[in-house]
Amino acid sequence: MAEAKTKPTTQSVKDFISKLPDKQTRDDCTIIAKLMEEVTKHKGVMWGTSIVGYGTTTIKYAGGREADWPMIAFSPRKQSLTLYINPSDPNKAALLSKLGKHKVSGVCLHIKRLPDVDVPTLKKFIICEVKRIKRLSNAEAPTPEKLFIFSEKKKK
Repeated sequence: MAEAKTKPTTQSVKDFISKLPDKQTRDDCTIIAKLMEEVTKHKGVMWGTSIVGYGTTTIKYAGGREADWPMIAFSPRKQSLTLYINPSDPNKAALLSKLGKHKVSGVCLHIKRLPDVDVPTLKKFIICEVKRIKRLSNAEAPTPEKLFIFSEKKKK
């Protein structure tokens, strides 16, 4: 059976953020990291070379294979800051409408810069996602279909 490519590493989150080339991105990632740590009560862990994850949940695939995955995560990509906080969940529609400038693709929320969004609303969004995942995880190991609600709808 194939092993997951994206796994926790020993790389320091602080070192990763400090080496980002753009000051605005470093500042934004530092704030997002603090928000996610505060909400999850978990220290950030590098997953692979560029994803910063908080907390861990176990997902169970249809074939029975299980894999660990961060409860929530973010990654500074070239085009945007990508937050893995499942914006496609219909229960979060009201928060999305108040968030500010963003895009949604699948389970990712994309923002160009943190000043483009309302940070208190982003924090509520993160809280909502952590509660949702904890609810799912307490019931049983969620399937990717339950954990990741997919939608092609985009917001600006």
